[in-house]
Amino acid sequence: MAAIKTHNPLHDIAIVATYNTRQARRLEGENDLSLITEVIQSLTASAGINTSDIDGVNINTAVWNLKPREAISMLGGQARWCGNEFMGISAVLEAAGAIATGQAETILIACAQAGEYKQASPDAEQNDTTESAVRATAPWTRPAHEFVECFGLYTAPEFALCAQRHMALYGTKPEALAEVAATIRSNGHYHPKAAFYNKGLVTADDVLNSRMVASPFHLLDCCITSEGGAGLIITTAERAKDMDGEAIYLLGAGTDRQAMSYTRAPVWDRYGDVGKRAATRAFSQSGLRPEDIDVCEFYDPFSFEIIRQFETFGFCELGEGGDFVMDGRIKIDGQYPIVSNGGLLSFGHAGTLQMLQKVIAGYEQLTDQNPAAINIADAKTAIASNGGSGALFCDVLLLGKEQV
Repeated sequence: MAAIKTHNPLHDIAIVATYNTRQARRLEGENDLSLITEVIQSLTASAGINTSDIDGVNINTAVWNLKPREAISMLGGQARWCGNEFMGISAVLEAAGAIATGQAETILIACAQAGEYKQASPDAEQNDTTESAVRATAPWTRPAHEFVECFGLYTAPEFALCAQRHMALYGTKPEALAEVAATIRSNGHYHPKAAFYNKGLVTADDVLNSRMVASPFHLLDCCITSEGGAGLIITTAERAKDMDGEAIYLLGAGTDRQAMSYTRAPVWDRYGDVGKRAATRAFSQSGLRPEDIDVCEFYDPFSFEIIRQFETFGFCELGEGGDFVMDGRIKIDGQYPIVSNGGLLSFGHAGTLQMLQKVIAGYEQLTDQNPAAINIADAKTAIASNGGSGALFCDVLLLGKEQV
């Protein structure tokens, strides 16, 4: 680990427990509250604490619309710090800031979604726009405002615009995107809580032969939709010593927000390097370099975003990402294994929850909680990210087994 010049308050904070419920396209018999209850009970048990030991929360659900302050009441109503950032790295950083400034010592972050998707009628036409048909798809893929709705634009084409521009500028090949998608989807085959667990390994040819959604993205290049719950507990490094869970430390972090997602065209020349600021800040705080990273839990809404992040975060030069992901480099036993649990392409995509699951995936790898087929041996450092070029934001978090 490279030396760092200054100590950062992040370095005194650790994650001590994480948990995922089972993920599935639909979790029959479950709802937001049943899942969030499972998450809270599992987290406190893993950390060896009671809910009364939690003095800060950021808990919400997507369908029932549970708010963090309502969750405080459900947990007994004692005085607690309350977070409001949306799930993901930003929620972790908000909690870390509260801990660093003495607003709380032990914070539970959790989210759940169940019941979002309704089965469309079997006799619905392919172009049916009735509520039952629309609710069978992820609502965030169809932003309803004047900047996109009149053009029929939706999430996949917005990310595809950036991928196409990269291919035009640098000659990036569809085979590179397919290699990424096949690797991630095959990882999900091995994770017992993944929506696509035990559904079979995926090859690059499988990806290229799947139907086209928005060129250059085939169906298997695109993220799934699902339901599930997840959460984590974050506390001081000192308090972590008295808990049952293994402490994994925050080494560095950064955010890069350039505009509201899905409100303007994702022009490559303007947004193609979104996340560079975040990665530069995170690596500077940690004293690490890209070559020091053992686990890459990159945000994977579409296959191309992995290629873009390798370039933007400094793992390779601009335009080299397509070749960089080939020849086994991104597989579990490769130099930079990616998205070890199957990610958004195979593990789950339950609303904003999936951004928090990137942090959880990093923690799982560094604490050896994965099956042997997707366990990265002797991993000591991990990078997690949220967002991407089509979303106009990108956050980065570095995790480590050793405190800096």
